[in-house]
Amino acid sequence: MIRFIDEHKDRFGVEPICRVLRPAVQGFLTSRGYRAAKSRTPSARALRDDLLVPEVARLHAENYGVYGRRKMHALMRRQGWDIGRDQTERLMRLAGVRGVKKSKRVFTTKSDPKAVMPKDLVKRHFHAPGPRQLWVADITYVATWSGFAYVAFVTDVFSRRIVGWNVASTLKAEILPLQALDMAAWDAGGDLSGLTHHSDHGSNYMAMVYTDRVVELGAKPSTGTVGDSYDNALAEAINNLYKTELIRQRGPWRTVEQVELATLEYVWWWNNQRLHGELGMRTPEEVEAEYYADLAAAQVASVGQRN
Repeated sequence: MIRFIDEHKDRFGVEPICRVLRPAVQGFLTSRGYRAAKSRTPSARALRDDLLVPEVARLHAENYGVYGRRKMHALMRRQGWDIGRDQTERLMRLAGVRGVKKSKRVFTTKSDPKAVMPKDLVKRHFHAPGPRQLWVADITYVATWSGFAYVAFVTDVFSRRIVGWNVASTLKAEILPLQALDMAAWDAGGDLSGLTHHSDHGSNYMAMVYTDRVVELGAKPSTGTVGDSYDNALAEAINNLYKTELIRQRGPWRTVEQVELATLEYVWWWNNQRLHGELGMRTPEEVEAEYYADLAAAQVASVGQRN
């Protein structure tokens, strides 16, 4: 109420505001109560709120404006603030920010009934003991003023890191998903021996040029059952988050190139800054760094035992 009066008193005056709203809003201040409240020394809570509310607003904006109470609480703790979850929710209300809700819309690619399908090696078990052991791939689309932009992602299941991506104005296998796969393969050093590559039955992924490339790199191809998005649920979930956190937040989109640049920035944020609930509120980069640090420590300990 104090803030509302402060924002409008120059236009309407304190007494008219209180006179008009007091009958309509239960417990609304009198003009005398307003002046008494303004003359009191701010409480410790009010001073802390004055400090934290701008910080909450800044951090929320820096993370695409999508974090809800749980992730904002984790982020504030990572920034060194001793703050509870309920307090975080209250500060978010004061800052006028809130989490974004995921859409239930799902986009699936068309399958080719004549193609020979690889077996399902994953069977909805989207877990891996380490990086570069299980990748999932999928395609989504973005409507722009100049036509559709199609987006392909390749994601490492262990760390949720997007290891390859591509944006194009066509769904052709050799242009859209293949370039995303090649990016991921280059990042992995060009050898995918022992890795399982899982996708849906879309004709893009079942095209010979794509499946041959998967095998050439040493990976084992895998697909789910026809017409069942749950068999590629992790990739579908990443597409959903991408549409929710970036596309619907920052649109409308004018060109494919604009989507491509925004996707580049989003992928960097996803891998390096975004807190993932499935990873214990850590980033994909932190999860992989911790894995390789533990692996190196185990190797050093093993050599020491042999010596």
